[in-house]
Amino acid sequence: MRLGGVALGFAGCALLVGPGASFPPEALAGFIAAAGCAVVWAIYSVTAGTPRLARVPTEAVAGFCLATAALATVLHLGLEATVAPNAWQWLTVLLLGLGPVGAAFFLWDVGMKRGDPRLLGTLAYAVPVASTLLLIAAGEGELSWRAALATLMVAGGGFIAARAR
Repeated sequence: MRLGGVALGFAGCALLVGPGASFPPEALAGFIAAAGCAVVWAIYSVTAGTPRLARVPTEAVAGFCLATAALATVLHLGLEATVAPNAWQWLTVLLLGLGPVGAAFFLWDVGMKRGDPRLLGTLAYAVPVASTLLLIAAGEGELSWRAALATLMVAGGGFIAARAR
């Protein structure tokens, strides 16, 4: 039953992103980096609930985030052209880091260690749908039958997986 919910949620995400999607060839390096991040995140998620890692306090996430930021800064300075953000952009970056992005790392760690990792993984399929709906609400996307159907599929998949608990 749970796998059926996972499959339905995944199919909803695939419907949202898949048919007709095109990406410029110069984005390939970014997609490869994103795939690498996904593998690392999946390994972390699977191992976070193990007895050995469960003893590591959630506060340690801040250290990993700082180390990642330092590595990203070094790579940026070595590989990319620097464009200085204005004050508003710096504030936005700071608020994103403290708010939704920073909080997500901490809450994911707590969820993996103290919650139901299978359910959390299934519910994570809501992220692309929520992102799409936010783009539509901001006027940067359009509500289509694909977006509506994908929303229903992801929500239905989450409901099915949650009921399988």
